[in-house]
Amino acid sequence: MDYVMAFIVGGAICAIGQVLMDATKLSPAHVLVLFVTLGAVLSGLGLYEPLVEIGKAGATIPLTGFGHTLVRGVIEDVDKRGFLGIFTGGLTSAAAGITAAVVFGYLMSLLFNPKSK
Repeated sequence: MDYVMAFIVGGAICAIGQVLMDATKLSPAHVLVLFVTLGAVLSGLGLYEPLVEIGKAGATIPLTGFGHTLVRGVIEDVDKRGFLGIFTGGLTSAAAGITAAVVFGYLMSLLFNPKSK
């Protein structure tokens, strides 16, 4: 059942993004910023965590999950380190994901030869 819920939640998030791009003049970059910000705001208000509990990876993998990860890290680090946690929490919590994206992106660029259009 976890797979089904992840598919439904993740699919709904992606479908909302697609509808925003198709029905408005928002570019993919605008939707990216909107989703990260929306995930951060909902997480700060405590509304995104219930969605993560229901949808698991379906809620944490899309862009809204990145905003959630940043805010969750800041909140945890502020509890541990105080004011300094505002600056270090988001980076600490998202470091593994960012590092993986950079490393695997670099490896793919070595394996494949992208062509400009």
